[in-house]
Amino acid sequence: MINKAYQFRLHPTKEQEQLLAKTFGCVRFIYNKMLEERIQIYEKFKDDKEALKKQKFPTPAKYKKEFPWLKEVDSLALANAQLNLQKAFQNFFSGRVGFPKFKNRKAKQSYTTNVVNGNIKLSDGYIKLPKLKWVKFKQHREIPAHHIIKACTITKTKTGKYYVSILTESEHQPVPKEVQTVVGLDFSMNTLYVDSEGKRANYPRFYRKALETLAKEQRILSRRKKGSNRWHKQRLKVAKVHEKIANQRKDFLHKESHKLAKRYDCVVIEDLNMKGMSQALHFGQSVHDNGWGMFTSFLQYKLAEQGKKLIKIDKWFPSSKTCSCCGQVRESLSLSERTFRCECGFESDRDVNAAINIKHEGMKRLVIA
Repeated sequence: MINKAYQFRLHPTKEQEQLLAKTFGCVRFIYNKMLEERIQIYEKFKDDKEALKKQKFPTPAKYKKEFPWLKEVDSLALANAQLNLQKAFQNFFSGRVGFPKFKNRKAKQSYTTNVVNGNIKLSDGYIKLPKLKWVKFKQHREIPAHHIIKACTITKTKTGKYYVSILTESEHQPVPKEVQTVVGLDFSMNTLYVDSEGKRANYPRFYRKALETLAKEQRILSRRKKGSNRWHKQRLKVAKVHEKIANQRKDFLHKESHKLAKRYDCVVIEDLNMKGMSQALHFGQSVHDNGWGMFTSFLQYKLAEQGKKLIKIDKWFPSSKTCSCCGQVRESLSLSERTFRCECGFESDRDVNAAINIKHEGMKRLVIA
C-alpha cells in the first residue's frame, strides 16, 4: 500500500470557523487532561515497568460526562488526540524524544479525523467533514480515482488560513526503474546544493532577503500594547511575512526536487545531521533558511513515486577531502579552501569535487545492491 497526502485551502463559513475553533480547543483540552493523568500514573509506577505496562489509561469517553461540551465536536478528532499521546509516550520510552509536554494555545492548531461509513466526501468544490458538513475548498488538483481517502487533517495557520490535508491509500506500486542516470549532490550553505555536473541550485535565500522587512514589522509589534486591537493587527502582519517566506521556500524546494526526480534515475546525497551542524558550526540561520531537510524529503517521495532511488551515504564519508581523480584522501582541508588541489595535479572547485565523490560512492552501493 502507498500513502499520499493532498493539501487544499479551506474556505469555511463563520459558523464552521466557530466549530473548528471549538474542535481545536477540545483536542488540546483532551490531550492535556489525559497527559495529566498519565503523568500521575507514571510517577507512581516509573520504578516498576511491568506494573506500568498493566495500567489502563483514560480515553476521551471518560471525560464526556464531566465535560458535556466535548460532545459538540468530532469524536474521531478526540480519539486521534489519544493516539498522538500514546505515540508520544512510545517515542519517549524508546529514547527517541523527551517526555511529552502539555499543549498551550500558541501550539499549532490542527486535528485529524478518519473516514467512517462515508463521512468524508468530495463534490464540486466542497468537502464533507464530520460535524462541519459541507465546507468549500479550492481543489487545484484531482485526486486519482484509485486513491482511497483514509483520513483528513484540518489546520489553521497563524494568519488565519485553513487547510485540509487529505491522506489517501493506493495499491499502485511503482515499477522499479533501471538506473541509467546518476547524480551526486553536495550540500551547500549558500546555494542549497552543488551537483556532480557542476550545476548549482542557486537558492534565493528568502529569509535573508526578508530580514529587513521582518525586523521593521517586529519592532512595530514590540511597541504595541499586548492584547490590543493594534497589537493583533501588527501580529498578523509579522505572521504574514513569516508565512510568505515559508511558502516561497517550499515552492522553490518542490520545483528543484521535481527537476531532479524527472531528470535522474538515482540521486545520491550525504545523510547529514542538520541540527548538529548548525549548532557545531554556528550556521543556525543559514541552515534554517535553505531547508535541506525538507528538500531531501520532497526528493525522496518524488523519486519513489517513479520507481527511482535516493541513496544516502554515511555523513562521515570524506567527500571533500578525497580526490575525485585519483582517490587520494587529504589529511586536512579548511572551510576557507574553496579550490581542491591534489598531488596528482587535479584541481577543481571544492564542492564539485565533493559531489563527484558522493556520486561515485553511491554508484558503489548500487553495484553491491
